[in-house]
Amino acid sequence: MDNLKKTSLFPSYKKYGAKLVDYAGWAMPVEFSGLTREHEAVRTAAGLFDVSHMGEIEVKGKDAAEYLQYLLTNNIGTMNDNQIIYAFMCYENGGVVDDLLVYKYSADHYLLVVNAANMEKDYQWMLDHKGDYQVEIENLSDQVSELALQGPKAEAVLQKLTDTDLSEIPAFYLKRDVKIAGANCLVSRTGYTGEDGFEIYLSHEDAPMVWEKILETGKEDGVVPVGLGARDTLRFEAALPLYGNEISQDISPLEAGLGYFVKFDKGDFIGREALLKQKQEGPARKLVGFEMIERGIPRHGYSVLSEGKEIGFVTTGYYSPTLGKNIGFALVQKEYANLGDIIEIQIRKKTATAKIVDKRFYAKNYKK
Repeated sequence: MDNLKKTSLFPSYKKYGAKLVDYAGWAMPVEFSGLTREHEAVRTAAGLFDVSHMGEIEVKGKDAAEYLQYLLTNNIGTMNDNQIIYAFMCYENGGVVDDLLVYKYSADHYLLVVNAANMEKDYQWMLDHKGDYQVEIENLSDQVSELALQGPKAEAVLQKLTDTDLSEIPAFYLKRDVKIAGANCLVSRTGYTGEDGFEIYLSHEDAPMVWEKILETGKEDGVVPVGLGARDTLRFEAALPLYGNEISQDISPLEAGLGYFVKFDKGDFIGREALLKQKQEGPARKLVGFEMIERGIPRHGYSVLSEGKEIGFVTTGYYSPTLGKNIGFALVQKEYANLGDIIEIQIRKKTATAKIVDKRFYAKNYKK
């Protein structure tokens, strides 16, 4: 772990029994007290995540909105100040450079929150497509720590540490200059777990203190530190995609069932032509949810078969702590993507039967 990047919270991990993994070049906790316990804590109380490995790229200047309209699939023009939207950066062929969140401060000032593994690639892509737009693009990733407090008790716990009325921050909005335990923070309300919750952006110096304060304040309410393992099972149950699994340079937003975030009527953007053609013809592949009938845990990359014929592959698969079942997502040829269809998953040297089901395994409990 010595040669890996470390967040400002790294010295705090040992105290909470973190098991570390190499994630996108970072030494990150995969779990603290156990994946199932952490998963259930987020569903019933709240969990605190260190997500300081995420990337933050600032875009400002008089052409900022116009530039982002060309760069991204979603419609920047409909955003209010302090609003957040989800979007894709796409290649010309419709594959995904990255999926990200756009934070709008004002008409000429935005923050893009990108995936850790893609941060350098994203930043270079943004610079390469700056063209004649009058914008400044700055990678702030090394300057920012980020915590995420997620779960039904997140607001009540965090409220004890601030004078700002958190109930006044709607879902997918942000508020700057919020004091959390005395530290100056940007607080947003998006989440990647299917639960209500907050992201807290702050300085590296303040992050360890705020981490401790939240865990201390929320201890009686059942708040625990949570690692990347439960983060993945939580987002998966809530049908939220992970780059490299459900979307990638080879899997378009339309194939992944995320066409809602591709706005063809807003004007030109990178990848529009290829995605529009795909929409008109209908994607040849479709992302589906499935539930195992026979025993076996499906894993990313396993082949999916129909009557012995290979028809696709598993993008994510887990035992679901919430449902108590083995479930997964698979990208399959569209003619095999019907609800109720029986498929087989190649698990090592055996096949196990599964049934295609609605991929919304868990109803999202976001603040309305």
